[in-house]
Order: sequence, then C-alpha cells, then structure tokens
Amino acid sequence: MPKDKTRVAIAGAGGRMGRTLVTLLAEHGALRLSAALEHPSSPHLGTDAGLLAGVGASGVPISADPVAALAASDVLIDFTVPESTLAHLELCRASGTRIVIGTTGFGDAVANIRAAAADVPIMFAPNMSVGVNLCFKLLDLTARVLGDDFDVEIIEAHHRHKIDAPSGTAVRMGEVLAAALGRDLKTCAVYGREGRTGARDRKTIGFETIRGGDIVGDHTVLFAGDGERIEITHKASDRSTFAAGALRAAAWLAGQGPGLYDMQDVLGLKD
Repeated sequence: MPKDKTRVAIAGAGGRMGRTLVTLLAEHGALRLSAALEHPSSPHLGTDAGLLAGVGASGVPISADPVAALAASDVLIDFTVPESTLAHLELCRASGTRIVIGTTGFGDAVANIRAAAADVPIMFAPNMSVGVNLCFKLLDLTARVLGDDFDVEIIEAHHRHKIDAPSGTAVRMGEVLAAALGRDLKTCAVYGREGRTGARDRKTIGFETIRGGDIVGDHTVLFAGDGERIEITHKASDRSTFAAGALRAAAWLAGQGPGLYDMQDVLGLKD
C-alpha cells in the first residue's frame, strides 16, 4: 500500500457509520485505513475491520487501544458519542493527531473542542454531507432576502435509534438562520408546541422533531409568508453521503495547521 496515503483511524468501527467509512476507505485514492477502534466491551474486538464491513481483509484488527491507534494514524474520524469523542480529543491533542468530528449532542462541552483547536487541527461539523452544507449556504441567503416577513420552521426526521433531539444538523440550520436574521437562537428557538400557545411570535424559529423507523435523515426549513411558502429540503437515503464527506474532510484536514474548521471550509463555501 502506498506510503504517501494519509493514515486514517476510525472510531466506532463496528457501528453502522464506522463500517461505511471502512468500506469507502478500501477504494480511496488518497487515504488508507490505519486503525479501527471500538469500546472495550465490543464483541467485534480482534475482528478484521474490512471483513466486518464486508470488503475483504484489511489487515487492521478492531482494537480498544486509542493511544496505539493514534500513534499509527494521521487523522482520526469520530462519529461516536460525546463522552468517547471528548476522551479521544484529549488524546489527539496530546499526540498531535488531526481529528474529524461528526458526533453531535455536546451541549456546553463544545468549549472543549474549541480549546483543543489551539493545539491540533479539528474539523467539526454536525453534518458532513456536501448537499446539507450547500443548504446551509442557501438558508443564509434566503433568510437575508426574506427577513422578518416570513415565519421560519425547521422540521427534521431521523431513525428511532437517534438519541439527541433536535438533530445537530437542525440546530446548525437554526444557528445559520438566526445569524442571518440578527437573532439569538438561545432566546428565539421554540422546541415543539402544545396547548394554548397564543399567536406565533414572528421572530421565533420553530423546531419539530420526528423519530421513527430507519429514516437516515430528513431536514426541511419552511419559510411561511402571506400568500406564499418557500421550502428548502435535504433528504439522505444512505449514510454513505456522510461518510464520503468525512473522508473528503480528512483528506483536506491533513494539509491544515491547528484550528477549528467546518465543512464550509472544506468545500470552499465561506466568503
């Protein structure tokens, strides 16, 4: 295998996203799988990551030793849970290993990510789909054009197993919209409605959450005005779209210095 390929470690390699990443890495031209991580109680420990993903032997067994994994890698891709990601982040900070973070639900702990970016390159995005990140750009433009004359609602749907709500992507959409409209999302967000709520405050941003079945990820932003509505929708039918974006981010991050980046940086969409 070419030595000049960027070495990539996958956290949560036994999960659905981890297996998808391993699958796409098997044929990637600039990246190669160097390590595969799982939690100490995982039944997949010792299993070849490629065989588990169904793409043939990779020569990389799944391990519970993140220190060894990072020592053998240039970039870690982490789509796990906040507690694990934050632990891996500190190890990356100590080893100088770059990290691509797709985990969501950090809350105030996002400050840890910002702090670590002073020492190590970090690509942190709630959604790594190229299409979703294009939507972020479109939402910014649409909100600036429409202003306060349109009510804004964000509707998101995911599979029954998703543990945080609203989704990190929906929250990021809200942040983009609030910034474009000159609002503070912490004070203008409304998460669901029930009972006698009274008339809608024109400057609120509403969130509706749906959980069910095997929905990979649907997001719609509704701009409702008098006499017309505008909807911007993204629907993911396969996790490979997120995995492909993460690998694109890993390849891009390999050439960056310490700092906190997002997919807008990777895709060149920032002004």
